[in-house]
Formats: sequence, structure tokens, C-alpha cells
Amino acid sequence: MQPCEISRKMYYVYILLSETDNKFYTGFSEDVYTRLEQHNAGLVASTRSRRPFKLIYYEASLNKLDAIHREKYLKTTYGKRYIRSRNKYFFED
Repeated sequence: MQPCEISRKMYYVYILLSETDNKFYTGFSEDVYTRLEQHNAGLVASTRSRRPFKLIYYEASLNKLDAIHREKYLKTTYGKRYIRSRNKYFFED
């Protein structure tokens, strides 16, 4: 890939915060905003009872496997610490 070439496809890892239980949901998608709408509409069985959600963080990757690997990391204890540290001022409010 040339340095100034623009990628046609991005892969996103996202963190949602449940406004019901104040816990994270970490996911992966090619369209983060559509996926957020699906979560909030109750179309995702694993999150249906924890609605509503707000998007608090996302990262974009050019490679799908890189994004999947990052998602797995962010689901760990260390990954959750990273998110809390990265969004320190958000959580202080």
C-alpha cells in the first residue's frame, strides 16, 4: 500500500457503556454506528437486557485480524484498565 493511499474498508473495535448496569460491552464491526443502533434496538440477543448503550470508544484498523486481536485484548482485565485509563476524564464526571 502506498503511504497516501486511502483504504476502502475499515474494521472497528468498539466499547459501549450500558446505561442500565454501567458495564462495558466490547465488540467488532465494519460499521460501528449501525451496530450501535442494532444494540439499542434490541437486535443483539447478548445485550438486549442491558439497553440502552452509549458509544464511549472505538478504534479503526485496516486489517480485520488486527481488529479481532485488539477486541480480544480489550475484553481482558488489562484491556478494561486501558479503556478506563484512556477515558479517565469521562469516568471522573
